[in-house]
Amino acid sequence: MVVLNKIYTKTGDDGTTALGSGERRRKNDLRIEAYGTVDETNAVVGLVRLQTAEAAPEIDVTLGRIQNDLFDLGADLATPETDQDLGYEPLRITDAQVDAIEEAIDSLNADLSPLRSFVLPGGSPASAHLHLARTVSRRAERLMVDLGAREQVNPAAVRYMNRLSDYFFVASRFLNAKGTDDVLWVPGQNR
Repeated sequence: MVVLNKIYTKTGDDGTTALGSGERRRKNDLRIEAYGTVDETNAVVGLVRLQTAEAAPEIDVTLGRIQNDLFDLGADLATPETDQDLGYEPLRITDAQVDAIEEAIDSLNADLSPLRSFVLPGGSPASAHLHLARTVSRRAERLMVDLGAREQVNPAAVRYMNRLSDYFFVASRFLNAKGTDDVLWVPGQNR
């Protein structure tokens, strides 16, 4: 259980922050960048949910689950794998969470016609925000892959972020009248 009585602690005034293991790292450390970008993704999902709560409740429920998963993912990244006893079992993203995203993608994608062009971000406001969530989640994934080349990163966490950006793309098309309102790229249109 998390208890936050005091919001500011002043312990980060020196440019460091604590990981779940208690280790302190610089705030621009790659691990901090990775879970900070996961948090940024979550904030964009919050913007999307302002538009889906009433208009697309089935997507909103999935987005709510995703927001919770993104906090799990942040906790996963904030607690590096270590041999030391932390006194608790670290929270890790699981294959079941990856599977749930795949099922959500398949469910939405079943109603969409195949694409014949790339899609430009836009259409409905919710769709445009989902494209923003997609690009931020891709950045988080790139940071996680970079981190994984230097330190151990849960492979399920990387798979989750990879699937998540796919979900955002498919959901954006679904919210654009099941793809009929997608804004399509026309190569060389303005030459």
